[in-house]
Amino acid sequence: MNFYEHTIIARQDTSPSEIKQLTEKYSKIVEKNEGEIIKTENWGLLNLSYLIKKNKKGSYIHFKIKGKGNVIDELEKNEAIDKKLLRYLTVKVKKFDLDTNYFGKKDDEEKKESFKN
Repeated sequence: MNFYEHTIIARQDTSPSEIKQLTEKYSKIVEKNEGEIIKTENWGLLNLSYLIKKNKKGSYIHFKIKGKGNVIDELEKNEAIDKKLLRYLTVKVKKFDLDTNYFGKKDDEEKKESFKN
């Protein structure tokens, strides 16, 4: 079994309910192909570095997937034809970092400590 981190960027005008539907849709594709979703993170609406299909922002969804290579092939095949998505990226990793939440909001105490250091 391989470990993958897979990120998709949905259009900026995608509603929260549509984001949830996209997450469920791609989770089911992974499970149908004998893969396993270890963790799903919704990073929210973030600015893009450059315009993609006339969009300045995108809604990011990040999956941590355990499975074989055919899982990713099937995912990317479906994502290529999905009009709600701007981009997708898959990276093969040796192990998952399940502790760090890079896009989560920090507590006030953590912010104060980061300014002191």
